[in-house]
Amino acid sequence: MRVVRVYRSPRRAEMYLYVDFTEDLARVPAALLEQFGAPHPVMTLKLTADRRLARAEAPQVLAQIERVGFYLQMPPAPTAEREAEPA
Repeated sequence: MRVVRVYRSPRRAEMYLYVDFTEDLARVPAALLEQFGAPHPVMTLKLTADRRLARAEAPQVLAQIERVGFYLQMPPAPTAEREAEPA
């Protein structure tokens, strides 16, 4: 179990950054934060390997936070329907 803080990006819809609560953003590279924008806190949660997340696997998130200090959840890829719609 790890207490995790989740931030959303102000620059890209549905992009989220998961970090360890105690380390916060200390291990997130400056270049990533520059692209991400000023992080907006969304929630703090107790993350366990069996917890269900909407678009990520909890064990993968936990392993990535342990290894590099953060997990970046990218927005979902556009669907074929969206790509086929005229602009």
